[in-house]
Amino acid sequence: MHFVCCLKQVPDTAEVKIDPQTNTLIRSGVESISNPFDIVALEAALRLKERYGGQVTALSMGPPQAEQVLREALSLGADEAILLSDRPFAGADTLATSYTLAKAIEKLNRDHPVDLILCGKQAIDGDTGQTGPGIATRLGYTQLTYVVEVQWIDESKRQIQVKRKVEGGVEVIRGPLPALLTAELELAKPRRASLPLLIHSLRAEVEKWDARAIEAEPAKLGLKGSPTWVKRIFSPPAREGGPMFNAEENLEGAVEKSLEVLLADKPFAAKLLTRWEG
Repeated sequence: MHFVCCLKQVPDTAEVKIDPQTNTLIRSGVESISNPFDIVALEAALRLKERYGGQVTALSMGPPQAEQVLREALSLGADEAILLSDRPFAGADTLATSYTLAKAIEKLNRDHPVDLILCGKQAIDGDTGQTGPGIATRLGYTQLTYVVEVQWIDESKRQIQVKRKVEGGVEVIRGPLPALLTAELELAKPRRASLPLLIHSLRAEVEKWDARAIEAEPAKLGLKGSPTWVKRIFSPPAREGGPMFNAEENLEGAVEKSLEVLLADKPFAAKLLTRWEG
């Protein structure tokens, strides 16, 4: 089987800077890490490879420094690493990013058919959760989001069954291959790299593809292909502190005043009184 894992390099800090001209992140000079959700997806791909056999291809789009996350993937057990890096890719929103990754996967699929794509459910720098589903939609693959367990894959019937997180519980869902899943943190606990694989990752070749290599349309790449624009960036106003009552000075008075404040909120008071009556 051929498993493709999409990884992203993200800033390792909340103190990121924004380019005032493009309203995109300034990544130069900021320490970066592999997106944690993507590393979980990679671990899941490696476990599926160990269970069913096959190959894991690590794929990332970014500047040359993003090669670092692919070498990490190789150190953990990925068989092949490909970096999509070209100036036209810069400034892409999730629509343009999913297009670029999908074109690369189409290229991979022509040489070695892809059975399952694994992505983190979201990137910690954008938190949109849109890139994985965007890739699945473009490729016409079965879409399995918020996955916490891959229960089985039937290669002969070309079926996969997973458990996914939904509001208020979990859902068991089955679908045809090829498929794409997005990983929750519960899906797998990432392993530590072994010394032989660490050495291999330093020496291995990371293949680099540009826009021409994946036969991408220039108008769909980077800023040109990004209909999402950030109009304004601002910090949310600081919340004002609520009322405080000193129980040490006057316990009964503090309790009475706190109740007055709570009961002044009529919806809350109605719920509270209903619970007391029950």
